[in-house]
Amino acid sequence: MKREAKGGTAHSACQSLPEPTSAASEKQEPETSGTDRACWLSQAAAQSVPAGRAVRLWRDAALRARKLRGGSGEPESKSEPDAGSSEGPPSPPAAAPLRSPLAAALGELEALNLSGRGLEELPEEVGAALSGLRVLNLRRNRLSRLPDAALHHLSRLAELDLSHNRLRGLGDGGALAGLRGLRKLSLSHNELGTEGPGLPPCLAELCRLEELDLSFNRLRHLPEGLGHLRHLRALDVDHNLLPSFPTPLLELGALEELDCSGNRHLGALPEGISALRRLKILWLSGTGLAALPEGLCQLSALESLMLDGNQLQALPAGFGSLQRLKMLNLSSNLLGEFPAAVLALPSLEELYLSRNQLTLLPPRLCQLHQLRTLWLDNNRIRYLPDSIVLLHSLEELVLQGNQIAILPEGFGQLSRVTLWKIKDNPLIQPPYEVCMKGIPYIAAYQQELAHSQPALKPRLKLVLVGLKDAGKTLLRQCLMEEDGQRDDVGSLEAGSTQPREGPGQLQDIGRVPVGCCPSLEPWGASSAKVPVMQQLEHLPVEQQDFPSHVPSHRVKGKTPCPMLSLPLNAPRVPSGLGLSGGSKGIEVMDWTADAERGLTFIVYELAGDRSYDVIQSFFLSPGALYVLVVNLSAYVPQHFYPSVGYFLHWLSSKVPHAVVCMVGTHADLCAERELEEKCLDIHQQIAQQEKRDAEGLQSLVQQVDEALGQDFDLRCSNPHAAFYGVSDKNLRRKKAQFQYLLNHRPQILSPVLPFSCRDRCQVRRLRDKLLSVAEHRDIFPNLHRVLPRSWQVLEELHFQPQAQQLWLSWWDSARLGLQAGLTEDRLQSALSYLHESGKLLYFEEHLTLREYVFHNLPLLIDILNIFCQQDATVLLQKLLSDTHIDELRATQLQHYVEGFLLHGLLPAHVIRLLLKPHIQSPEDLQLIMELLEKMGLCYCVNKPKCKPLNGAAAWYKFPYVKDKVPHAEAWINSTNLSGQSFVVEQLQIEYSFPFIFPPGLFARYSVQINSHVVQRSDGKYQIYAYRGKVPVVVSYRPARGSLQPDTLSIASHASLPNIWTAWQAITPLVEELNVLLQEWPGLYYTVHVLCSKCLKRGSPNPHTFPGELLSQPRPEGLTEIICPKNGSERVNVALVYPPTPTVTSPCSK
Repeated sequence: MKREAKGGTAHSACQSLPEPTSAASEKQEPETSGTDRACWLSQAAAQSVPAGRAVRLWRDAALRARKLRGGSGEPESKSEPDAGSSEGPPSPPAAAPLRSPLAAALGELEALNLSGRGLEELPEEVGAALSGLRVLNLRRNRLSRLPDAALHHLSRLAELDLSHNRLRGLGDGGALAGLRGLRKLSLSHNELGTEGPGLPPCLAELCRLEELDLSFNRLRHLPEGLGHLRHLRALDVDHNLLPSFPTPLLELGALEELDCSGNRHLGALPEGISALRRLKILWLSGTGLAALPEGLCQLSALESLMLDGNQLQALPAGFGSLQRLKMLNLSSNLLGEFPAAVLALPSLEELYLSRNQLTLLPPRLCQLHQLRTLWLDNNRIRYLPDSIVLLHSLEELVLQGNQIAILPEGFGQLSRVTLWKIKDNPLIQPPYEVCMKGIPYIAAYQQELAHSQPALKPRLKLVLVGLKDAGKTLLRQCLMEEDGQRDDVGSLEAGSTQPREGPGQLQDIGRVPVGCCPSLEPWGASSAKVPVMQQLEHLPVEQQDFPSHVPSHRVKGKTPCPMLSLPLNAPRVPSGLGLSGGSKGIEVMDWTADAERGLTFIVYELAGDRSYDVIQSFFLSPGALYVLVVNLSAYVPQHFYPSVGYFLHWLSSKVPHAVVCMVGTHADLCAERELEEKCLDIHQQIAQQEKRDAEGLQSLVQQVDEALGQDFDLRCSNPHAAFYGVSDKNLRRKKAQFQYLLNHRPQILSPVLPFSCRDRCQVRRLRDKLLSVAEHRDIFPNLHRVLPRSWQVLEELHFQPQAQQLWLSWWDSARLGLQAGLTEDRLQSALSYLHESGKLLYFEEHLTLREYVFHNLPLLIDILNIFCQQDATVLLQKLLSDTHIDELRATQLQHYVEGFLLHGLLPAHVIRLLLKPHIQSPEDLQLIMELLEKMGLCYCVNKPKCKPLNGAAAWYKFPYVKDKVPHAEAWINSTNLSGQSFVVEQLQIEYSFPFIFPPGLFARYSVQINSHVVQRSDGKYQIYAYRGKVPVVVSYRPARGSLQPDTLSIASHASLPNIWTAWQAITPLVEELNVLLQEWPGLYYTVHVLCSKCLKRGSPNPHTFPGELLSQPRPEGLTEIICPKNGSERVNVALVYPPTPTVTSPCSK
């Protein structure tokens, strides 16, 4: 609409200008003189005439240019000198050919397109030769001043486009004033307001001007005589620095389109705006308006009104008199109520009310019978009126980011809606999975629900997370046991029948704290008891078993967790009650927490051992309640991050807006005051971490806003700019990502709940707390959803006895869906619901795992736990379970186990022994190994192309078992393995993770890239390999300080002429990493291209170019980029931009 008009001022008359077919047409030399200028001029002319004449003129111009060069002393290849002289004089008629016939043809030329030619000036000869020109397009050049001399000859000019240049002024404007017939003038995207007086007064002498574009010029005022332009129909002054509405504009009675957007200090509109009676399109976006004058309501011809990005809280009373209004944009304002005056606009077709504070929609919304577009996203709307289904003309309906739980009955009547957005709503009916599919699926669901017997199955996924020895296992057991059984547990924990002592004494020996030895003594003994805080001063920090990926700088100070001195002759606690190390990896089970209401928790207990990091993220999903367990007896403030903060970052990165309940175990081992202090410290540090993260993201949003406020050309011309060269599209995408992260912070429900298994009141209180949270409809609205009969039947079919194989393929599940009455497209919604409720695992968004439906969770978890087990004794027990194994064979198996724990390598026949209960045939082993490879857990290091004749065993590498030798560390520092520096150019893409590096990501990534590389050699945090004959290095660097992020880099090298081979080598690896990172929607990370010159110089902090450039085409005409770290060095553009842009921006979500 308006934007199309803006782009077509002088360009509209220059459409589809033919390009010359000669190879010489690619040689453009604007800065020419003398005879060569004739050739250049003929090239421009050839683009602006019909195709037949273009070929003829081009040939004639080439002949003339050759004669001109020959006349100035250059010998012609086919010409013979005269016999009487060896050096003839210059040819007299050198310039004559320009007058005929080329001069005549140029004189008849009416349209000339010279956009994007890099021109710094327009010679006067051009204007003289093109005196009949009516349309001239000089868009996107490098003109720093107005070409006055050339314009003096173009008196017949009707359209002139000088946009996207470097004009800092128009001089006295005399050259422009002489263009009396000018109807369209575009001066946008220049620098007219930065120096001098701005626009000259004589601009008002263009009495026939109909369209004027002055946008993006930093203008602070407009000429007083601008109101004399009586024929002006379209005026664009958006994104300038106008302090108020220019009064001369009120005199433009013929004005039909006015754009004042982006003038942030405009503030208010004058009442006299009613004088613009013919105005049809008015843009006032982002002008700081707090109210609208009644005079605006008298613009009876108005059809489009843009008021987004202001501070409006209401509309004028007479707003309904704008009866011709078809499009109204009120997004990003402060509207708390739906403006009733809008309902009086019968012609309205497009209504935008995004990002306001609306809570209700009026039932009379259906009066807008012509409405085709309705955007209501990011408000506070709780429900939709039933009458919304009567908007039969609706084609676009955007409702995302509200609080809508239920859609009205008959929603399927909106059958014409093609653009539909509903995400980020707490949908219950229809379920979120159905609503995301679209209106036809909503209609089918509602129809089935109306004709079936619905049932209510309150079920919630409950996930226990925390450090090893935090007390997760015993907490789960205490919650799930009956009261009578819990009495027995309490007596076993106490180890005696004596009454419970005070809170400051040691009582709970069911969970031995971190680093302690299970040596026990009678509770009555008093000789060996040392205060907990005194013990902390003498223990090394290594005794606390933190996750391996938590940077050392996160663990403040040297103070560790306490070690309790326990007496030797105390009674042993049964292992089933959860002694230290009692957890068997990941476990899952059902817990009927409230039999009366049938409320069931599906409890997942995740292992605290760091060897399980690579698989834990598969069990995190939206819609679950997460319980973060902290060992209060071992907690010290210096270890807040590894104990609490790390897990909050982990959960929010994988599950944005995760619901987290904090529970502190071993409360009976802390004195009352100590308990209060530790709970308060955790609460305060959580608040500080959340505030720090939110402020950091908000600062990034402001930086992006500042960049968007700059002109794109200005951003591209300054390598020092924050987002050098990044397109507006990528910046808006980046801002949307930051806003998403800000709006989906974790929901931490309450302060830490102290818990001890010996205290029945605390057990009961925690149980009641979990039940109350689960039943809170604002937190878990899906818990009470009503399910159609087909979904219930599908669940029953998936868990019937004959379906107990390891997993189901998608097609197996689809056949069960057909038995339940669900087609394939509707089956996905039902499976997604079962996944979210924890009943099964179905990864709809995963490219390789979406073909699996994991309905047999105990078997799947048992398989995964085996390969994450780092205890040699446990592994040997599984391998030696066969009584017929002799001593030699047992020794061999022991060596295999040692090799696995040292290097992560296992042969296929040993894997078969480990999985013996689950393997019935060789095909079963192959299927399991294929699954593990798709999950990113292992890869075959010697996979044969065909069946090996000698029966050689296949070996599998499990990369999360870290090797200790860093093979590729030297290469990544620009030195090869022999110690010699490379003389070629290095290409390196670096991913930075300021908050958290996803646990297990590097191991899974090393598996995913295996199909792309050969001759790989893996170190602890490096992979050295080849893509064809091109070397590549993947390197992970943990953070080395509190201000440094974790980084993962992908590098290659080649000579500059062959740098495309390096791009070809690393691009698939970058794309594989981007796919993995899509599994972490709440993760903040950045991508950069490191400066090749800085890397070659050995700089410890090389300059970084934005990673968004990877998804953008190389700028035309740009060959080198200045490195801001050293202004004298220039980086070839081929070392920053890939030959072909990647499909999506690396940082997009």
